Amino acid sequence: MKGFFIFLILLPFGVSAQDTGYAAFKQYPFTNELTASAGTNRIAWAMNEDGKRNVYVAEGPAYTPHMLTHFNSDDGQEISSLILSDDGQWVVFVRGGDHGANYDPGLPINPSGSATPFKMQVAIVPFAGGDVKYIGEGDNPVIAANNLVAFIKNGQVWTYDPSTGANAKNLFTARGNSGGLQWSPKGQELAFVSARTGHSMIGVFSMSDSSVHWVAPSFAIDQSPRWSPDGKQLAFVRRPLNAGEPDSLLVNRPQPWQICIAAPGDSKAVSIWTSAKSLRGSVPTTDGGTNLHWAAGNNIVFLSYQDGWPHLYSIPATGGKALLLTPGQFMCEHISISADKKHLFFSANTGNDPLDIDRRHAAMVSVDKADLRILTPGAGIEWTPVMPANDNTVAFISATAQRPPLPALVSLSDNSIQLLAADRIPASFPHNKLVTPKQVLFTSPDGLTIHGQLFEPPNSNGKHPAIVYIHGGPPRQMLLGWHYSDYYANAYACNQYLASLGFVVLSVNYRLGIGYGYEFHQPPHAGIKGAAEYTDIKAAGEWLRKQSFVDAGKIGVYGGSYGGYLTAMALAKDSKLFAAGVDIHGVHDWVGRSTLLTAFNNRYEKAPDLAAAVKTGWQSSPVSDMSHWTSPVLIIHADDDRNVPFDQSIDLVSRLEKRKIPFESLLIADDTHHWMRFSNAVKVYAAAADYFVRKLK
Repeated sequence: MKGFFIFLILLPFGVSAQDTGYAAFKQYPFTNELTASAGTNRIAWAMNEDGKRNVYVAEGPAYTPHMLTHFNSDDGQEISSLILSDDGQWVVFVRGGDHGANYDPGLPINPSGSATPFKMQVAIVPFAGGDVKYIGEGDNPVIAANNLVAFIKNGQVWTYDPSTGANAKNLFTARGNSGGLQWSPKGQELAFVSARTGHSMIGVFSMSDSSVHWVAPSFAIDQSPRWSPDGKQLAFVRRPLNAGEPDSLLVNRPQPWQICIAAPGDSKAVSIWTSAKSLRGSVPTTDGGTNLHWAAGNNIVFLSYQDGWPHLYSIPATGGKALLLTPGQFMCEHISISADKKHLFFSANTGNDPLDIDRRHAAMVSVDKADLRILTPGAGIEWTPVMPANDNTVAFISATAQRPPLPALVSLSDNSIQLLAADRIPASFPHNKLVTPKQVLFTSPDGLTIHGQLFEPPNSNGKHPAIVYIHGGPPRQMLLGWHYSDYYANAYACNQYLASLGFVVLSVNYRLGIGYGYEFHQPPHAGIKGAAEYTDIKAAGEWLRKQSFVDAGKIGVYGGSYGGYLTAMALAKDSKLFAAGVDIHGVHDWVGRSTLLTAFNNRYEKAPDLAAAVKTGWQSSPVSDMSHWTSPVLIIHADDDRNVPFDQSIDLVSRLEKRKIPFESLLIADDTHHWMRFSNAVKVYAAAADYFVRKLK
C-alpha cells in the first residue's frame, strides 16, 4: 500500500489511478425532470448518462421505458422544463443553459469548447418518436389545452403551434420582463408576470382580441398567477415592496405576503389570506416557494412555514381559516397537484422510522382534509411524485444508499412498486463498494442538535483518517442515501469513494439547511451576519476527533460553493483541527461579494448599522483570519462560474501565496458552478480524493 500511494503522488490530476476509481463511482445514470400528462397515462423524464443527457418516455399500463432523444455527446447542455401536453402527443423541453446559475441567454455556456456555442433553446418532439425540433431560443415553456406552446425569449412571450409547424412568433410585447406563464383552462388566455423596476404586475393576454388586461395592479410585487377552474379569476401572491427608509442589516426581519384573487381587468384584488407578521410567517424559501394552486372544491392550497415547518394549507377561495393539511415535524417538498385538482403529491422527510427525518418519501394528501398518506415507506429515498391521468399509479424518482436514482411507480391500490430503467445502470457500477451511511447526532457549542451522515470504510479495524464534508446551498439537506440534486449526487458518490479508500467521512447538515424546521433554516447571526453555522462544522471535526476509529491528527475538510466557504473558514480558524482541505468554488470575502452591503454605495441614507454590518461581514469571511491558516489546501474553480465569481478564488490564492501557505489549484476551463460536463465532474472529485490520499494517508 505504501508504494501505491507514492505512485499516486507522482501522477498529475486527470491521469492517476484515483481518477479511474472515482469515474467508476460516477458512472451512475442520474434521473431528473420527471413529469406526467394531465390527460393520459404517459410520463417522461430526463436522464444523464456519462454526460449524455436524454429524454425517456413510458406509457401505462406497462410503462416500458423508451429513449426519445439521442444526444450522444458530453457537451454539458442540460435538459430542463420537461413537460407533456394534456393529450400526451407532444414532449416539450429546454436544452442548454445552466438553470442553477445566473444564466445570461446572450452568453451561452460552452463547457465543451465548441467553436459554435449552443444557445438555450425550446425543443419539441412527438411522444411517439421522431426528430427533435428546436422552436426557438428561449426558456420556461408551457402548453395549453389546445397544444399551443408559449415560452419566454428575451423577456417577451413567444408561441408555437405544433399543428401547423410554422415558425414561432412573438405573441405580444410588454414593458419589463415577462415570465410566470399560465394558460387558462381552455387555452384562450395567457396569464403572465411583468417584472419591472422595483415592482411586478400580473397581466392576461386574450387570444380572442389580442389585448392585455392587467390584474389589480398596485405598488407591490405580484407573482404566481393561478387560474380558477372556470377561467374567470386568478389567485396570486402579493408581497410589499422592499423600499423606504433603510433598516437594520444584521437582524432577520419578517417578509410578509398574502394571497389575493381578482379577475382580468379588475382594479382591485380581494385578499383571502395574509401571513402572520412573524419570521415564521415570511415567504417560504424552500422548493417551489409558496406552491400556490387553485384546487378542486374552490380551494386555494399553498405552502407556509407558519407553524415552524414548511407545510401545506388549504383555504376556501371565498376566504376563511386556513386548514393545515400536513401536521407534524417534517417538511413538504417537490409539490405537484393531480390533474383533477383533488390531491397534492409531494416528498416529505417523515414516516414510521425516526431516521426518516434524513430521508425523503413520496406522499399525498387531499386538498380539503388532512389525510396524509406516505406512499413509499422504508429505508429508500423517493422524490418528485407526479400522477398520470387515467391511472391509479403515482410516478416518482427512487434511490437507496447503494442504488442511484431511477424512475419508479407505486400503485395506490396495493403500494406495489415498479422500478423503471434499471438496465441503464452499467454492470460495472460498484454497488458492492457502497456503504450505508449512518445517522449521527452531535451538539454544537450553543446546544443546537446537528445531524450528520457517517460513511465508514468497509474495513473498520484500527484508526482511519477522516474528512468532514460540507454541502453547499446552504438551504440543502444531505440524506441517508442518494441525493435528488445532481450536484449533491456528485458529492454523495465522492463520499462513497472516499470511504472505499479507507476514509471516515462525516457529512454535516449544519444550521441554515432545510429539513429541521424554520429556526434551523433561518437562524440569527448566520452567514454574512456572523457565520454562526461555522460552529457546527467545528463541532463535527471535534466529534470525529473523539471517535476511537479516527486518527485525530488526520482530519480533512471539503465542500463546494457555500461548502467551499465553510471549508475555508475551517482552515482559517482551526488549522490545528483540520489538517488539509479542498475548497471548491467557495466565497472568501463577504464584503466584496455582498449586494446587501454595496447597495448603499450611492445612497445618502445608510442602514443604521451599516458600519457594524460591514465589520461583521468581514469577520465572517475566511480572508479575515489568514494569519491563523497553516493547513494545506486545494483550490478548485471553473472560470465560467456564474454563481461565485472566479475572482473569489484568485484573491484567496494571492493571499495564500503571500503567506507561503501550501496550496495547489485546479482551474476548470469554460465550465460553470455545476460541472455541466461529466468529464469535468470526474476531474474535480477525483482530484479532491487524490489530494486527501496524498495529504492524509
